Amino acid sequence: MTQPHPAPGSPLTGLPSMRTVRLHGVHDLRLHDEPRPLTVPGEVMLRVQAVSVCGSDMHYYHEGGIGPAVIRRPMTPGHEFAATVVDGSGGPFGLSDGTLVAVDPAQACGQCEQCLAGYPNLCPNVRFLGSPGVDGGLAEYISVPPGSLFPVPEDFSPALAALLEPLGVALHALDITRLRPLSGVTVLGAGPIGLMLLQVARVCGAAHVRVVEPRAARREVALAMGADSVHEHHSEILELTRGRGEDYVLEATTSPEAPEQAAQVARIGGRVTLVGIPDGDQFLMTAANARRKGLIIRMSRRMGHVYPRAIELVRSGRVGIGAIATHHYAMEDAGRAFQDAHEVPDGFLKAVIYPGGLPESR
Repeated sequence: MTQPHPAPGSPLTGLPSMRTVRLHGVHDLRLHDEPRPLTVPGEVMLRVQAVSVCGSDMHYYHEGGIGPAVIRRPMTPGHEFAATVVDGSGGPFGLSDGTLVAVDPAQACGQCEQCLAGYPNLCPNVRFLGSPGVDGGLAEYISVPPGSLFPVPEDFSPALAALLEPLGVALHALDITRLRPLSGVTVLGAGPIGLMLLQVARVCGAAHVRVVEPRAARREVALAMGADSVHEHHSEILELTRGRGEDYVLEATTSPEAPEQAAQVARIGGRVTLVGIPDGDQFLMTAANARRKGLIIRMSRRMGHVYPRAIELVRSGRVGIGAIATHHYAMEDAGRAFQDAHEVPDGFLKAVIYPGGLPESR
């Protein structure tokens, strides 16, 4: 990654500066010196402590976009992040300086048909931090509306607080799946979201949770996090159930073939929830199989208002997500963090970047 330099069109003007990372295009990540943002009236100034790299960040990094959301100007990524309140800006909202908060990156309009119906995750007018046109948290400072901030318990680390966002995605996926207690669940994929899905499914009362994952190391992690069994190939689930299939299948991969595999694994009348974002923005599913089984197929997008429950799941020990943050990087090593997240070296699950420098304890 290049050395810090002013962003195009944003020369330093004597204002306090900060470092930020911008994605200019495919595999083009640069560190910049830019003016520190001013506190926006009605918002809270934050000093970013930890940013975890998401699978959707990798689609922007490797493909330059997700469907119609295409990088057209340099953007600051980072929608999974935690920060501390600074400059007395949180006082009017009951947030004292130094308070560690998890940040909901989705700022829904609250007025459209979808918001009024209780589906803010589907808001067409949403401002989503770290997406094309809206800078995210991979910077030293950011100003955010107070409604997007959730203070965390004192024993939460910044990395753990950042992981509440993907946990919220898993929680929302189980919400829309409507899992009946003592039903069987199979999770396709043991990446960060898949590992969270298996734990939340447990909390929701699943009779068992099986995990399909091609990487042996990730299968071992899934077992350690509560999977009843792990499998290299989805056909093993059909063998295990003597052809019946699974009640619920949760897909959490980037594979365009995985939705078809989920439909094959699901039982007649079963439910499939697609959580992953496929490479190339397309996926495969055979129509005849899904129709003949009468499958109920859900597409999960982001999350609703789930942060309080996500925090409580971690605080109470019902789920354990801290071990998912396996690789840690200083700000100047953000390029290596993204490259590792793309190449997935042995033992890799999730990269966490620290704009303020690597903490002594993580």
